[in-house]
Amino acid sequence: MATIHDVAHEAGVSISTVSYALTGKRSVSEATRKRVEEAALTLKYLPNAGARMMGGTRSHIFALTAPMRHDTNPAVHMSFVLSLVNEARKFDYDVLLMTEDEATRGLERVTKSRLVDGIILLDVAADDERVELVRDLPIPSITIGVPDNTDGLICVDLDFRAVGEIAVRTLAEYGHRSIALVGQAEETYGRGATFPLRLRNGFDEAAARRGINTHFVFGDSNGGRLRARLEDLFNKEHPPTALVLNCDEFGHKTVESYLAAKGLRVPDDVSLLSAGTSFDMDELDIPLDTIDRNY
Repeated sequence: MATIHDVAHEAGVSISTVSYALTGKRSVSEATRKRVEEAALTLKYLPNAGARMMGGTRSHIFALTAPMRHDTNPAVHMSFVLSLVNEARKFDYDVLLMTEDEATRGLERVTKSRLVDGIILLDVAADDERVELVRDLPIPSITIGVPDNTDGLICVDLDFRAVGEIAVRTLAEYGHRSIALVGQAEETYGRGATFPLRLRNGFDEAAARRGINTHFVFGDSNGGRLRARLEDLFNKEHPPTALVLNCDEFGHKTVESYLAAKGLRVPDDVSLLSAGTSFDMDELDIPLDTIDRNY
């Protein structure tokens, strides 16, 4: 691997001149700068991040804190990570992936060392400890997910509230007056994940405006528990005639198998609408209409 000494020898200048030419810390002649850059390119020399930051230039690294929790869907999680990495590369940026154990300590460390140019927080909860930390850090940051307190933050996310509203509106237009939402696992809501909460709020508010009777069922990774909840749901005096599914792939398959065992036909007896999900729907036994989470 080429060093700054090699570049200096190739360009016929001093080490300090190489540093000035590449960092812009001091001015050098245009001819010298070009000669140094050509030498660095020829030798495939890349100054390390720390050296670039000492020179006052950018490191071209983003920190991405993306915690993997017990209820995290790895496929969905990694789709966000890969999208971020691919987009960063378009701007000649690399991404430093930080794990759950480094949620706060790691952010403080990379900020103090000036290793990164910015911070991205993925899967932000309503009351997220990372959010409070980045408010005080002297570095640009952005959250994917909308916490309860957005003061001083730049937040982006998919419009899950709109997905919930569209689900109700669509089914109401087909004449349904009793609709159930099968949501995420209970622990997902318990930890304050914002995306299912916003979808549920949109669902509830849209139903209230139309005078539609609603029910809610937590999703579950245990098929027996989820089927028991569905049994309670359909034993109500006014059971739903439509289900909005915001659960994972396992939840979708469990709902389909439950309805089949009960002799309930889709869509003749019960309508199903998948809302805000992200897996391949071709894996399901029954083709479903969907409201994409990228709406």
